Amino acid sequence: MKAYRRYNFIPTYPETGMDTPVATPNRHGADGTAGRVRVLYVDADCDDITAVTETLSGSPDEFTVTVCETADDALTSLENASYDCVVSEYRLPDRNGIELLRAVRKQSFDLPFLLFTDDGDESVASDAISAGVTDYVTKTPLSEQTELLRQRITAAVARYLEEADILDRMTDGFFAVDEDWKFTYLNERGRRVIGRAMTVDGDTTDLLGRNIWETIPSLKGTEFSKQYRQAMTQQEPTSFEAYFEPLQTWFEVSVYPSPTGISVYFRDITERHKHEEEIRGRERTLREIYGVISRKDLDFEEKVERLLEIGQNALKAETAALSHIDGDMYVFEIVRDRTGAIEAGDAVPLDATNCERAVVEEQTLVLADIAADRPELTAKAGYTEMGISCYLGTPVIVDGSVYGTFCFYGTEPRDSFSEWEVTLVELMGNWISYEQERERREQELTRQRNRLEDFASVVSHDLRNPLNVAVGRLTLVDEEYDGDPEHVESLRRSLERMDELIDDVLALARGGHKVIDATETSLDDIITAAWDTVESSDATLERVDTDARITGDQTRLQQLFENLFRNSVEHGSTSSRPGADDSVEHSNDPVTVRVGTLADGRGFYVADDGPGIPEDERDEVFERGYTTSDDGTGFGLAIVSEIVDAHGGRITVAESEDGGVRFDVTGVQVD
Repeated sequence: MKAYRRYNFIPTYPETGMDTPVATPNRHGADGTAGRVRVLYVDADCDDITAVTETLSGSPDEFTVTVCETADDALTSLENASYDCVVSEYRLPDRNGIELLRAVRKQSFDLPFLLFTDDGDESVASDAISAGVTDYVTKTPLSEQTELLRQRITAAVARYLEEADILDRMTDGFFAVDEDWKFTYLNERGRRVIGRAMTVDGDTTDLLGRNIWETIPSLKGTEFSKQYRQAMTQQEPTSFEAYFEPLQTWFEVSVYPSPTGISVYFRDITERHKHEEEIRGRERTLREIYGVISRKDLDFEEKVERLLEIGQNALKAETAALSHIDGDMYVFEIVRDRTGAIEAGDAVPLDATNCERAVVEEQTLVLADIAADRPELTAKAGYTEMGISCYLGTPVIVDGSVYGTFCFYGTEPRDSFSEWEVTLVELMGNWISYEQERERREQELTRQRNRLEDFASVVSHDLRNPLNVAVGRLTLVDEEYDGDPEHVESLRRSLERMDELIDDVLALARGGHKVIDATETSLDDIITAAWDTVESSDATLERVDTDARITGDQTRLQQLFENLFRNSVEHGSTSSRPGADDSVEHSNDPVTVRVGTLADGRGFYVADDGPGIPEDERDEVFERGYTTSDDGTGFGLAIVSEIVDAHGGRITVAESEDGGVRFDVTGVQVD
C-alpha cells in the first residue's frame, strides 16, 4: 500500500505558530521496529553507501537504513513503506537527485529530503532549493561529512516529528488532500469529524488514500465543495463559514492550496452561531415589542395581546396571560393559551395559583422546574390540576398596589430561564404597569375636566341671568330717566367685562381637552372668521402664504386666532380701542397684524407692529390672570396656550420684525 503523507505546504497557523512544512509519520520503520528513524538512502557508489550506513548504524541514535541504487527503486520503496527521511546522491543511474526530489515532493511535500553529493554547482543547489530540498550536504571529505550528515538527518527528522506532533495536538480539525482529492493526512480531530460525516461504513483509521468525494458524498454541491475546488483551481487561499447539514454543525474553514493539493483547517463554531442567532433573535423581539407599543391604531388590550404573543414565542410557552386580582380571586383578563384550557374572564382562587407568590412578594417569580425549585408549590391546583411545571411571571404594580400579574407557563419543566428571558418579561410587565397608571391618570383628569366644565357652565348660567337683567334695566334707565351718560357708559362697560369674563372662564374650562377628532380645513377661512369677530377699528390684517390647509379643531383654532388678533388690536394702539389704559406705551397709529405660515409646514405665526412685550415679561404672558390692562381679564393668551396644548403644539413669543410682538405656533399641521 502506498504510504500517504500530506502533500502540500502549510502556511503559518495562528494557534501553533508553525511556519514550516509539517507531517505525521508512521513511527514504525520499514522493518517493523518501533521508535527508529527510518532513512531511505539513494546512491550507486558502494564506498559511499558503506560509509553512510556505518556512520548511522554506529551512532547512539536508532537508525534503520534502506538503500536503493536508482531513483525508480527509491520511488517504489516509498510507495510500499514509510520513511522519516530521504538522503540522495545527485548523480544516479536513471535520473538525477533533483528529479528524484521533485518526484518525492509530488508524493510528500514535507518529508525531509537531504541531498548528499559533490556533483553539482551553484545552479544545482539553486534548483534543489526551488524543488523543496530540506538540506544540502557535500561529501568531501567523506569521513567527516558522514557525521555531519547524521547530525543534519537527526535535526531534520526532529523538526519533522515536532511539527507533526503539534498538528495532531491541535484542537482544530485538519486534513490534506492531493490533486486527485485523496486524503494524504488527517489529525486526530479531523479524523473524528470526517468519520462522523461518512455516510458509508468504514474504518476511520484507514482514510489515507481514499477520495474525499467518495468518502463523504454529502459534500458534493455544498459550499465546502465549491470553496475547496475553487482554491484548488485558482491556487488562492480562502476562508469561509458554512453549515453542514448531515452533522447539523457550523464550521469555520481555512483552505490553503499548493500545486499538489489543499490543506484544510476547520473548527466547530456551532455554539458561536447559536449565540449570535440568539442575539439577533433578541434584537428582533425587542423591535417587535417597540413596534407594538408605539402603534397608535391599537388600544391597550390589543397591545397586551400582541405582547403576550411575542413573549409566548420568545419563551416557547404554552400559556401567556395578564391577570388582575379581585379580592381573593385571580381573574384571567387577557389570555393566549395554546392548550385551550383557559379563556379570558376565567377566575380561580388566588391561593391556588403560582402567581400568589409573585403578588405577595411583589417580585418576579422564576420557576424553571416547580417540583425541583419550589416543591411546596406542587400542592397547588396549578400544578395538580392544570399541570403547570414551569412558570415565569412578574407583578403588575399600579399606583403602588399590585394590580395583577403578567406571566407565562408550560406543562413541561425547563432546564432554566435565562437572565434575558426574565428581563424581557419584566420589561413588558413594567410597560403594562406604566400604561395602566397612565390610563388611570387620564381617566381622573377627564373626570376633573368634566367637573370643571360642569361647574363653569353652571356658574356662567347663574351669572348670565342676573347679568342680562342688569343690562336690560340699564337700558331702561338710560331711556326713561335720561341718566348721566358718563355713569351709564361706565356701568355698561362693567357689565360687558363681566360677560367677557364668563366667556373666558368657559373657554379655559374647555380648552385643556385634547383634540380627538381633528379635521382639515382652510387656514384662510379660519383667519377670516376670526378677524370678523374682532373690533378691529382701523387696524389692518396682512396675510403671508396662508393659502393652506390646517388640521385641528376648527372652533378652537378660530378662538385661538380671535384672541391673538384681539391682543394685537387692543394693545397695539390707543386709536384701536377707546379707553385703553394698560401700562404699555401706545402710539396713535393704527396697528398692522400679520399672519403667515412657517417653513416646511411646521405651523404659523401672528405678529404686529405695536409696542410689543418687554423681554422680561414674555415668560409670564401665558399665565392665567396676566394682563397689562386694567380692563383685561388676563385669560386671553392663557386660552391660546391651552388650545395649542390641546393640539399637541407649542407657542413661543418674541419680538416681531417691526418691533411689535410675534407669536409662533409649531406642532400644528399646516400644508
